[in-house]
Amino acid sequence: MARKSKKYKEALKQIDRQQAYVLNDAVELVKKLSYAKFDETVEVHFHLGIDCKKSDQNIRGTIVLPHGTGKTLRICVITKADKFEAAEQAGADVVGFEDVIAKIKSGWSDFDLCVATPDVMGVIGKELGRVLGPRMPNPKSGTVTPDLAKTIAEFKKGKLEYRNDKHNCVHSILGKVSFETEKLQQNFKTLFDAILKAKPAAVKGTYVRSIYLTTSMGPSISVDVLNASQSAARK
Repeated sequence: MARKSKKYKEALKQIDRQQAYVLNDAVELVKKLSYAKFDETVEVHFHLGIDCKKSDQNIRGTIVLPHGTGKTLRICVITKADKFEAAEQAGADVVGFEDVIAKIKSGWSDFDLCVATPDVMGVIGKELGRVLGPRMPNPKSGTVTPDLAKTIAEFKKGKLEYRNDKHNCVHSILGKVSFETEKLQQNFKTLFDAILKAKPAAVKGTYVRSIYLTTSMGPSISVDVLNASQSAARK
């Protein structure tokens, strides 16, 4: 187990581990306890009462955070030559077809998001299915699209994908520590509202079991689920 730094331990002492904080207090505390020399990313982690082994209980979707993520995505676009110019003008960082596929197959992965048009998905699935893994373009995540300009612009502005992992959790970023408290709260409410609306009909009992906020380097802070739900409803 990795040893915790002195600054981490000092930050941890300022958190009541027995308390679930209301959203506003949790956001302010996570900002206050940031100690890194860089602008840390604020993360949120939801533990859901779903069974991911059942296909009808998995959740996945995309949203555009009202204040963005604070991170500029490096977008790779795979499409046919007649769409290269449109993708480049929209802000794609890398654009190509066979050459990009070959580059990725050889081990290149210097991008955050891979976007593709429907007409090349047959080739991508065959050539890169095992290579890209979770970064494989997918219609459900909005990364397979005929409208490259709109899609690239949305992701550059802060569109992100949310999906549960094999532990029934959803992990996401909310922005940067430098964001104002209100902006982080609004980003949280937008994401949480989407997750609440995505509740599978087959789920019984408690849907959201716990919520934690943290930063890239800091300790986690428990968020009061009821208060967060009420806040999301008032966004």
